[in-house]
Amino acid sequence: MLKLQQSIALGLIAHARSGDKGNHANICVVAYTHPGYEFLLRELTVERVAEFFSGLGCSRIERFELGMVDALNFVLHDALAGGASKSLRTDTQGKLLGTAILDLPLPAPTDSALAEMMPDDWYL
Repeated sequence: MLKLQQSIALGLIAHARSGDKGNHANICVVAYTHPGYEFLLRELTVERVAEFFSGLGCSRIERFELGMVDALNFVLHDALAGGASKSLRTDTQGKLLGTAILDLPLPAPTDSALAEMMPDDWYL
């Protein structure tokens, strides 16, 4: 039985991959289920992603909806402090951003809605 919570981590209903193109980072978030994708369309906004990654100093964030694969793709402009060849950051290619975004808190859906967003073989 799921417990009532005020927020959930994005990683509970989706997985993510990330990478770079020069100084820009690319994060793709793929929902585990179609109801999860519909929830992400409403709740995983550019504003939430911008707030979560505010420490990176992004100049702009764009969101692209990939409905055929139940995914959202985010481009974080100027997020990598110059990119792999210029930055002194540990993660110069943004590979860890996909892991980091899985901790992004989202408003908790109802227990029954959350169950529909999780893979069938996951139990809490």
